[in-house]
Amino acid sequence: MSPDRIRERYARIEEAAGPGVTIVAATKYVSVADMAMLAEAGVPVVGENRAQDLERKHAEYGDAFRWHFIGRLQSNKVKVVNRICELVHSLESESAARKLTIPALVEVNLSGEASKGGVDPEELPRLLELADVRGLMTMPPAADDPEASRPYFRRLRDLAEQHGLAELSMGTSQDWGVAVQEGATHLRIGSLLYRD
Repeated sequence: MSPDRIRERYARIEEAAGPGVTIVAATKYVSVADMAMLAEAGVPVVGENRAQDLERKHAEYGDAFRWHFIGRLQSNKVKVVNRICELVHSLESESAARKLTIPALVEVNLSGEASKGGVDPEELPRLLELADVRGLMTMPPAADDPEASRPYFRRLRDLAEQHGLAELSMGTSQDWGVAVQEGATHLRIGSLLYRD
């Protein structure tokens, strides 16, 4: 992993995604030390999965990035996220929604997989009343073919339109191109940026 390679890959995705799409560099597997390479590469937005890692990385790199939270948000960790982040991609509980002071995207579980976070689409309206919700996020089932994600992305876009929400966090290293075609405003890219 080198800053030049990260910069080049980031620029390629950014150009292909087009204006109006925020590329969030997912940092779940990036060590505190390796965050320096993202800063050197000029990556503007990072997304962290765990509140304790968020705190550690932010303590070291504070203003080097704009910080997003993309992992499961426990209500006892909301205070940390409120202090550091500009956006949460993974709101799914009323208790967290009541404590949030920053904008959020509600994570919707469209696949029905028990292992995935998110609310059922029917539960969405109650969360919209409790927080500053700007849009939705989803994680489709893992698949080798990016096209397998398309029905989930399309359904999320339709759901957002029904509720008058403009932002869609969908698409990762495996299927970001399909996500852009279906209206993604945020892509969560990890391995594609870092893998040698």
